[in-house]
Order: sequence, then structure tokens, then C-alpha cells
Amino acid sequence: MTRISLVISDVDGTLVTPDKRLTDASVRTVRSLHEHGVAFTVNSSRPPMGLRMLVEPLSLKLPLGAFSGGAIVQPNLEVIEQHLVPAPAARQSADLLATFGADVWLFTTSRWLIRNPAGDYVARERQSILTEPTVVADFDPYFAHASKIVGSSKDFAMLAECEAALRNSLGGQASVARSQPYYLDVTPPKFDKGTFVQALSKRLAVRPEAIAVLGDMENDLAMFGKAGLSIAMGNASADVKRQANYVTASNADEGFALAIERYILDRPRNERIA
Repeated sequence: MTRISLVISDVDGTLVTPDKRLTDASVRTVRSLHEHGVAFTVNSSRPPMGLRMLVEPLSLKLPLGAFSGGAIVQPNLEVIEQHLVPAPAARQSADLLATFGADVWLFTTSRWLIRNPAGDYVARERQSILTEPTVVADFDPYFAHASKIVGSSKDFAMLAECEAALRNSLGGQASVARSQPYYLDVTPPKFDKGTFVQALSKRLAVRPEAIAVLGDMENDLAMFGKAGLSIAMGNASADVKRQANYVTASNADEGFALAIERYILDRPRNERIA
């Protein structure tokens, strides 16, 4: 099998714990990758500012994927490549999400805009990305600058129904995917986590078969299809697990570190965990 020379990891649900911590084991494991000459970076649905806290602990030197591939930034968050949700699609998405009863957020490259500061997941997002939201009365002035529209809700079944409705309504004008059970993301069309893998493969002259990816959600499947080795977290859905080459432990049980140690640094050649 081809030696892995680049590892790209999802962040939430994969690299960090359920309470959004980067564990000592994960930091040591990424350090070990560096020591073995294996490059490492992240590919997340988070905005660029939500990746800042990972850069120093993990000694990240390569470009980072933000907004599920809608933006590529340097470790200092300087934008390399940026794509926006078309304004009509952004407006349509926000309206439909609100109609379904979701709390709606709008992200630009540098700002997190909300209308309801008491929303169920505002505090969680603040903890995750270490950024304060800006409360606005109306999103209308910002739709032309939308990098991501998010609908958040505790009603996961409703979000699943809304996901199908958004895809049908937008008709390819934007990408629609769940980044967490409680987040429904609308991001730029024709860009996803897989396009980030392709972009980095080309930029670094690394063949796809020498790339390993880790993830837990349906939006990570785009990465799985563009890499030589895919690893699903133990907390992933059954469908995500079925489409991965390997399955590791959950993000609550050091699944990231275990996967790197077992399948990248000293991975078996003919073994699969069910």
C-alpha cells in the first residue's frame, strides 16, 4: 500500500472532544506525525477564526480548510481562496430555515452574525470558535458577503426535513449538508471538503492515494471519496462508517490519536475494524 504522506482531519466530532477540547494525546500524536515526516492539516465547517486555537498547539504550517472547503486560509488566517454563497441563495436559505423554526446565523470570512443571542447553540458555538457573535436586526445587508448560512436546532428531525427541502429549493445554487446533528450548513456551490483535499493534493504535489482523512459526519464523505485512506470516528453514523476504510474509537475516547497511531504511523495492512 502507498505510504501516507499527508493527513487531513475534520475538527468537531473528530479532532476535538465533545466539549471542544484538544487533548494532550491528540497534540502528541500530531507532533509524532511531524516527526515521521507526515504532513498534517485540518478541514472544517468552522469559519477561519474558529481554527485559530489549533494552529499553535498543533504547529500547523499548511493551508487550512474552512467553511467545508468554501475557503482556504494560511495558518495566520490570511485568505488564499474564498468563495461565497450567492446572495439570492443565502437569502432564500435564511428564510426557509426560519420558516422551519431553526435559529439562523450568517458567517462572513471574519464575522459571526446572529439575530437571536438567546439561541440554543449560541453559547456552544462561542465556546467552539472562541469568537463573540455580532447581533444584528436584519441579515439583508450581509447576504452579499455570506460564506456560510447555518440553521441550528435541538430538533434534529426537523433539521433533516429542512435539509431535504433546502436541497430541493436551491437546486444546486449552494451546497447543503449537516456539519453536526444540530447544525445545517449552506455553503458555496461546487465546493466541499473533497475539493479542499483536491486543492491541497495539487498544491503540495501529493497523490490522492497518499492522503488519509478522518471525519464523522456526512459532509466528511466528500473527503473520503478523494483520499487514499478514510477513517470514520466511532461516533459517526452507520452510513459514514460503512463508507470508510477504517473505523476508530469515538472522539470522547481518543479516537483521533488511536487512529493515527494504528493506521498511519504503524497501520496494519490487511485489517479493518467494524
